Amino acid sequence: MEPEEYLQKHHQKSTAERYLRDIKAYLAEEPQAEIATYSDIINYISRLRERYSNKATVNRILHSIKKYYEYLVRTNQIQTNPAKNIHLRNYRNKDLQLQDLFTPAELEFLLNETVWSRKTIATRNKAIISLLVYQALTRQELTQIQIHQINLEKATIKIQETPKNNARELPLKPNQIMLFYKYLNEDRKKLLKRNESDILLIDWHGKSITEDVIRNLLEYCKKYFPEKNLNATTIRMSVIANLLKEGKDLRIVQAFAGHKYPSTTERYKQNHIEELKLQIEKYHPLNNQ
Repeated sequence: MEPEEYLQKHHQKSTAERYLRDIKAYLAEEPQAEIATYSDIINYISRLRERYSNKATVNRILHSIKKYYEYLVRTNQIQTNPAKNIHLRNYRNKDLQLQDLFTPAELEFLLNETVWSRKTIATRNKAIISLLVYQALTRQELTQIQIHQINLEKATIKIQETPKNNARELPLKPNQIMLFYKYLNEDRKKLLKRNESDILLIDWHGKSITEDVIRNLLEYCKKYFPEKNLNATTIRMSVIANLLKEGKDLRIVQAFAGHKYPSTTERYKQNHIEELKLQIEKYHPLNNQ
């Protein structure tokens, strides 16, 4: 099995193509990649840090390299993945991504000013973005919402418990009411194409959106924020941190975010964020390369 076949088997087409592009570039520079060591890969990542100022780009390439070695392990060409334990520290630890926070104004811009090229899914995409910027949902939570969990009359949405987060019922913003009404009564019906589904957010085939759909959607939006690391995680972090910065009670924000422990919410407080930024600048092993 070739890498291309392996990637296409385990990932959506666009994701597989992105991985393969990075892997081909890596193999072109590292012809002995198949027998590369941990140190060899670290050296390659260091060169990438000199080449690219955007850490998100380097992290994406590192993730692709890990997929390459995952392929070699799965096809019994090597015994262990030498890239498995390599992390860019500010991506490995979610706390350390807080330097990429978005302001409330930036989040509103993302929701209201993004122009979608495909009208059929424009309302759905905006609905997804709204649940990210107003309810701070995770990718997993977005893919699991069922129709009965949203109540437009009461302006609420119920979120199921996941291994990481508690269940909760959250209010919808006034502008979300009309947005979801249009989606449910017009766009969603077109996407279903005579199929049936209890899932709220569906794809072209009338099935639940995947986390890759959300990643690709936000990848499209990155052109509006080229200097920032835009993804579902940094949006969620931004919403939580902004609420605390506004003076909202820690316990209320904890319940809103679904955090199981107060200590998780505590990390988003402004004074902790500033401390983390200083630590990143001082201790990040690849930060100044």
